Amino acid sequence: MSKTRISKKKIIIVLACAFLLLVAFILAMIRSGMIRRQESQQMAVRWSKDGDVSQVSCFFSREEGMTKERLLEFEHKLDDVLQQASIVSESENPEARLWASAYSAQTSMLAATDTTSMKVKVMGVGGDFFRFHPQKLRYGNYFYESDLNQDYVVIDEEIAWQLFGGINVPGKVIEVNGKQHVIAGVIKRPQEEMEKQAGLANPILYLSYESYQNLGGTEPINHYEIVMPNPIKNFALDTVKDNIGADENETEIVENTDRFSYVNSLKHFKGFAYRSMNAKAIIYPYWENLARGMEDILAFLTAIVIICIAVPALITAIWLIYRWKHKKWTIKSVWEMLRMEFGKMLDEMKPQKRETRNFGERKARNSVKKEVAPKEPKEKKSRSKKRKAENRTPISITFDDKEEKHE
Repeated sequence: MSKTRISKKKIIIVLACAFLLLVAFILAMIRSGMIRRQESQQMAVRWSKDGDVSQVSCFFSREEGMTKERLLEFEHKLDDVLQQASIVSESENPEARLWASAYSAQTSMLAATDTTSMKVKVMGVGGDFFRFHPQKLRYGNYFYESDLNQDYVVIDEEIAWQLFGGINVPGKVIEVNGKQHVIAGVIKRPQEEMEKQAGLANPILYLSYESYQNLGGTEPINHYEIVMPNPIKNFALDTVKDNIGADENETEIVENTDRFSYVNSLKHFKGFAYRSMNAKAIIYPYWENLARGMEDILAFLTAIVIICIAVPALITAIWLIYRWKHKKWTIKSVWEMLRMEFGKMLDEMKPQKRETRNFGERKARNSVKKEVAPKEPKEKKSRSKKRKAENRTPISITFDDKEEKHE
């Protein structure tokens, strides 16, 4: 029997296909890891593990003049929309919420202590801001909109070092534009180049939106986001667009939940040439700048992954077509071969069944015989032999007037 030899060319092609598939797998894992690190885009996952909610972000220009009162009006409309759609909370907790939101405005202010001062970037935040944008706390805690004292601040390590000479400073007092505030926590500001380019190159201080207004913050709200039920595709996005009450020429609305999917990554190539152009006078916060830069990187990785999968798939398809065109069999011949093999199997099984049946019949007959003529027990046989011996008649033989008895 001749052995089939595989040419070196075929071996190289198979190894190349295997290598491309391995590269695709590794890049897909890297891509997933990069997405998970975008915590500001993962609020929907943290809010519900069932995938039935969506995170939507709105970014406003300065000319739009978005205020907290207008956002509260939108949230009242949202409650009515959800009620009309019969979307209610199924939780047993009476304080459970169907949605959560956050908003912010940013400007520059002067932070100072008794001995030194520095200009910092200030973000006035409200709602569940730190739940949407978790920071790496080094010391202390966040502040919340429900706190009675709205004079808490969260600062980064650089501010703590320059104003206090250390980072373990929660509870200490810091002046912001001349008004005293209490430090609630100290965070670690990301120092990677991409984060710096996104807007985290300078020291940053977070305070409540109420304090922001009291300190003379004149810049309007430039960011609002919400996580809410999404029973059908684009329900959350369309609800926000229809009820936010902002000029679409001064507003950018983004659906965050699926923005990094493979399909959306491929869509970026459609408008890649003018993607960086922005005719709207919107200043994006650092997390949105970071997400937009990540979209470009993920689109590039997605293209490589698809190519690495498409090449082996194309080679496999060409091989299958070649084998089909040069086949030495037909569907009819295969069917006939299978039918013959099945027939042989049936023929081989028939004698085996007959032998099994004959063996069963012989076994049954033997059992009947044993029942009809059972063997006597050994004890009964011995007693019968003894009785026969007792009934035996003695025989007399005479030799020369001598008589002997033999049994």
